Amino acid sequence: MGFTSAQADGPEHAPCGREHLTTTTEQGRFCVARCSCGWRGPARRARSQARTDAEDHGAGR
Repeated sequence: MGFTSAQADGPEHAPCGREHLTTTTEQGRFCVARCSCGWRGPARRARSQARTDAEDHGAGR
């Protein structure tokens, strides 16, 4: 599976479910990672931790 990280307002859709395209969004004081496959990470105060959540998801961890 491929992995792409982008910062945007919303997730893009993965073609045929092959590629996980993640985004991070701000929700008040928190940052949330989301994926085109429907996965959503926990709300984090640290943007870096939300990005790590997205990377771990894309790597299948």
